[in-house]
Amino acid sequence: MSAESRKADQERPPTARVFFALRPPEALVGTLADVARHAAERLGGRPTRCDTIHLTLAFLGDVPVDDLPVLQAIGDSVQCSRFTLRIDRLGYWQHKRLLWAGMSDVVDGLRDLHRQLQGALAASGYRSDSAAHGFAPHITLVRHMPSGGADSKVTGAGNLHPLDWPCSNFFLFKSDLHSSGPDYAILQTYSLA
Repeated sequence: MSAESRKADQERPPTARVFFALRPPEALVGTLADVARHAAERLGGRPTRCDTIHLTLAFLGDVPVDDLPVLQAIGDSVQCSRFTLRIDRLGYWQHKRLLWAGMSDVVDGLRDLHRQLQGALAASGYRSDSAAHGFAPHITLVRHMPSGGADSKVTGAGNLHPLDWPCSNFFLFKSDLHSSGPDYAILQTYSLA
């Protein structure tokens, strides 16, 4: 690394990789982790670890650490009612080579939470990935699946036995990336009314 590159790195403010998300209750986390493990054994790929199972509401990426209090306040400004998700389907995104679990019907409560959060972020000058690419609520189960053939196998699997997920909180997470995968820390918990 050149002296100029080191100096530029030293002048950048410290950052944190952050996102807002829902986290299932532990019993549901265990069930989803089992689905992920069995799918990875059958189809290949790396199953999502129990401690990282979530549904992303807004991924912000690297933000200055000094912005964290602002983001925490944005989460506090969101006022939504509790809702229940019904996780009842599997899907496969070939371009990302990942297996996901999701809902046949996205409930209004989830749409409202996402809409309010996006509006509050945009009003404060933040743009999340779902603002740019649209909101596709899902829970990643398996990453790095082998290309070719997985799509038809997953399509054949199609549906899950319905899993009900009562949502009473959402979270602001910090993500630290490692060669073994990400580690998540909860920075703030927000209650739904």
